[in-house]
Amino acid sequence: MTYRVCFVCTGNICRSPMAESVFRARTEEAGLDGLVEVDSAGTGGWHEGEPADSRTVSVLEAHGYGSGHTARQFHASWFSRLDLVVALDAGHLKALRRLAPTPQDADKVRLLRSYDPAAGDDLDVPDPYYGGMDGFEECLELVEAASEGLLTAVREQVEGHAA
Repeated sequence: MTYRVCFVCTGNICRSPMAESVFRARTEEAGLDGLVEVDSAGTGGWHEGEPADSRTVSVLEAHGYGSGHTARQFHASWFSRLDLVVALDAGHLKALRRLAPTPQDADKVRLLRSYDPAAGDDLDVPDPYYGGMDGFEECLELVEAASEGLLTAVREQVEGHAA
């Protein structure tokens, strides 16, 4: 059975495609690429059909990650096919939990940085869109740091599904 993870930010052109690319690489490195499906979307449809922001693409490629992406909006109907919905900040977390059709679906939503033990109380990945390249580099660092803990949690779920 495939375990499905979807990363969600605002417009699906900066943070969530970055998290999708990084986490897909982590699952492939861990040998889970056939068992875990990784995706992303935005809470809004402003950029639907567009590629990732060029700065996102630049940072991903500079660090050896894939960057092919087309933005889309998250829909409530997706909850039924997803196992985990990963929000990039508290605003996304609230919006997604409000959108969830059932309490069980709302329980599928988690903040990405909650998987990073070094994050402390600051669980938001700041939106780099209105800043310079340093914000995109910081975004990548935060995503990478949380991806290790997320991989551990997903691996436990996948192994539990297989048992």
